[in-house]
Amino acid sequence: MYPYPARKESDVEKVVLFEVKEGVGLITLNRPEKHNSITQELLVLLYDYLDEISHNDEIGAAVITGNGKSFCSGLDLSVIGKDNLLDPRGDGKDLPDVFMECRKPLIGAINGSAITGGFELALNCDFLIASENARFIDSHAKVGIHPGWGMTQLLQQAVGQRMAKQLSLTCKPLLAQDALRCGLVNEVVPPAELVPRALQIAQDICAVNRDMMMKIKDAIEKRNETTLEGALRHEKENFVQFLKDVKMF
Repeated sequence: MYPYPARKESDVEKVVLFEVKEGVGLITLNRPEKHNSITQELLVLLYDYLDEISHNDEIGAAVITGNGKSFCSGLDLSVIGKDNLLDPRGDGKDLPDVFMECRKPLIGAINGSAITGGFELALNCDFLIASENARFIDSHAKVGIHPGWGMTQLLQQAVGQRMAKQLSLTCKPLLAQDALRCGLVNEVVPPAELVPRALQIAQDICAVNRDMMMKIKDAIEKRNETTLEGALRHEKENFVQFLKDVKMF
């Protein structure tokens, strides 16, 4: 069933590729010669495909990966000051905005280096599956670029504040097995198995009750905006409403 077929010749020049099969979307960053570094063009296509995933009822989950040896090396330094990287489509939406608006589960398949802005892109996914070749680097402090796509909050949410401080203040790489150990990634697999494994997980998600899956996802994420007590209350309220809807209470 997976992986998807090789991309068409007409797609070779696109800096982001997008495919849909059996309810699963696959976004592939496609600047391998530039380590999939971020430009305005790349962001526009990425945001457009995330919007397609969000609004297409046939898509239940999606995978984001990179072509070549890197997942994403962060901003293309050659376009800083030239490209509009904060509002690439002119609609006022930045990277975290587009990811948050896409409520469908997004799985990051990290095939190589995820560095600085590329690391932030990965952190905006719901969870990560990593290749044995993956490594994660927050080099904001080293290169003198302020984080703006969630690094300071999403990294500590994933690995805890103490580990986040070590990674962000030293700018040292975190290899795949260490990323697994500290909870940054869910699984580490051989490179050839990465995309097939991520797509299979997405397919498993698509196989469950879509409406209830989305309700449970929202309930899990409720903890990000309130206390434990508030999140438990939210779950209980929705459970009572569910019983009323099915006439069990």
